[in-house]
Amino acid sequence: MKPEPTTASHPAAILAIVLVSYFMILLDNSVIFTALPSLQADLQLSTGELSWVQDAYTLVFGGLLLLGARAGDLLGPRRVFVFGLVVFSVASLLIGLAPTGWWAIAGRAVQGIGAAIVAPASLSLLTASFPEGRERTRAVALYGATAGIGASLGLVIGGALAHWISWRAGFFINVPIGAAMIALAPRFLPESGRGRGRFDVFGVSATLGVGALVFGIINTADEGWASPVTVTAVTVGVALLIAFVLIERRVAQPILPLRLFTSRRRTGAYLARFLYLGAMIAFFFFTTLFLQEVLGFDPLQAGMGFLPMTAVNFAVAMSIPRLMGKVPGSIPLVAGVLITLSGMFWLSRVGVDSGYLTGVALPMVLIGAGQGLAFAPLTSFGIIGAPAADAGAASGLVNTFHQVGTCLGLGIAVAAAATVPTTGSAVAHLASQVSVALMTGSILLLLALIVTAAFILPADLAAHHTKKQPGAAPAPQVQEAR
Repeated sequence: MKPEPTTASHPAAILAIVLVSYFMILLDNSVIFTALPSLQADLQLSTGELSWVQDAYTLVFGGLLLLGARAGDLLGPRRVFVFGLVVFSVASLLIGLAPTGWWAIAGRAVQGIGAAIVAPASLSLLTASFPEGRERTRAVALYGATAGIGASLGLVIGGALAHWISWRAGFFINVPIGAAMIALAPRFLPESGRGRGRFDVFGVSATLGVGALVFGIINTADEGWASPVTVTAVTVGVALLIAFVLIERRVAQPILPLRLFTSRRRTGAYLARFLYLGAMIAFFFFTTLFLQEVLGFDPLQAGMGFLPMTAVNFAVAMSIPRLMGKVPGSIPLVAGVLITLSGMFWLSRVGVDSGYLTGVALPMVLIGAGQGLAFAPLTSFGIIGAPAADAGAASGLVNTFHQVGTCLGLGIAVAAAATVPTTGSAVAHLASQVSVALMTGSILLLLALIVTAAFILPADLAAHHTKKQPGAAPAPQVQEAR
């Protein structure tokens, strides 16, 4: 079993390296959105090929996260962290040089491999460097805030680079950042040594299952739910995921210890993150289209159009570390999901006659505030109470549900938008599709709110109450699971 962490010797440097690296890989989830029209024109991609530029990254990222987390546990998080940064940086360079669409899509898949290694290792390094208590709470809160800020700021950066330079610049910028982190990591990051065990090779069934499921859902946009290809893909995906759970119950060293789901707070955090990110990816993808194709913004203007959300998100997220030390984390989480839902529902009312200020900017303020409140506690609850031996698996699950949520969420939103009948002008049709997709995102957020209220809120309030009792021992984990 791994020893509990002690106070890091270079806490500021460790936090900076981890957060910058995590920000970089999350940036590439969204940096491409505002550059999609120019990328499509440059590489002459069809609509389906264009969607795979995004999905190839998020699908491989989400599908391989559990294997990446297990690699960190067995080989040491610092070693795999540096290796993942090398893969990610080289892939970013190749995408920036891509002469054809297939090259860009393949590069995005390789980039996803690097991200799947870096993301769980980065959270493991935080838990290995900061002991339980105020220091870890602050570090994890900043890590969670980075998730929201990275996604939001990526739209602004992507739009600016696509307008002033090229869509390729959004990937070239990763190369010097990655090189700097690769050079600094061995000097400052702690190495916990290699763990004992082996890889659960059958765990790849999770990757294949998620891939088949996402492919089937995306395919509905072109061929519908009754298509043999759709039915086969969804059926195979569900069967592989069921097989994965059965395998993980029996193997001696699973990549996904099912005991992590015995905590109501952790389970609720995984499910809520999945639903929340599914809604957020629909928001980013379709709002970008609305700004450029309906309101006529160029990539720079579209990126700047997200500033109301980005600015509020940043301001709120920076206050979360202090807030979480004063109130139970479930309180800002519930408030954050509810505020995001309000903003998303308001935004879903957009139409061809909507103006930017009241139709887009003001709802974005609510969405930004909600993200700022929600992401940090979602991350904290995803790893709370996990044994040191399962730190990598717990952090892998946090990022797995994050990325799989974006994959499936985008597929569901695209499928919902495809149900809009083609009537009137192309602009009016797209505006209607955006409205339907964002309403779908609102439904996902409502489900996230229900999960949070049912799983996380009561367990967290009970734990907080027990902790405040004079002389009371912490409630055992098994009680929380009931």
